[in-house]
Amino acid sequence: MDTINIHEAKTHLSRLVEEVAAGNEVIIAKNGVPRARLVPLEGARKLKFGVLKGKIRYPDDFDAPLPARVLALFEGRRTK
Repeated sequence: MDTINIHEAKTHLSRLVEEVAAGNEVIIAKNGVPRARLVPLEGARKLKFGVLKGKIRYPDDFDAPLPARVLALFEGRRTK
């Protein structure tokens, strides 16, 4: 884990982002006092589109109108 001062962080931000993306942590200090920590995002690279394709099913009438009683409950109206 590297510690750098704020001025250096401003000057080399792109390099720091790449270093952190590679899995390293960087501490940013002001006058030698740690103020912030740059860490890699967890799971940011693990996103896979389509991973649930074919695993989620919904009924054919999913978007059919609701029964009057259920609709009334959603709208906050009392039913008999």
